[in-house]
Amino acid sequence: MSSVVSRVPAAAAEVAKAHFASLLSLETDCWDTHFAISNNRQDFVLLDVRSLLLFDQGHLPNAINLPHKNIKPETIQSYPSDTLFVVYCAGPHCNGADKAALKLAELGRPVKKLIGGITGWLDEGFELVKDESI
Repeated sequence: MSSVVSRVPAAAAEVAKAHFASLLSLETDCWDTHFAISNNRQDFVLLDVRSLLLFDQGHLPNAINLPHKNIKPETIQSYPSDTLFVVYCAGPHCNGADKAALKLAELGRPVKKLIGGITGWLDEGFELVKDESI
């Protein structure tokens, strides 16, 4: 007797390989992002695409606030064309990061989504920061 898990056969190894390689080229996780920031290896721009109000209440370290609705050629023109953007929003229940990633991709920019967003960051035990000017 098969389970509901195995009832639909797993994809062939080559299909799975292509799928997961594709995911890793489109996404990163909170642990890897935290490691890069904490070890001075941040080679990406971390974009918090939530509202300024939510950003001011707490955000990831080194993040820049740029709500997804404000991503336009003129708001990112100061970054070299090969700059990798990592976008995040509130969490898996929010599609703001997807909207931001799509806009950046449409502008020809390299982009990855931080899976989990704020929720994932907190679930990993990492803390949010507030700008000192607030």
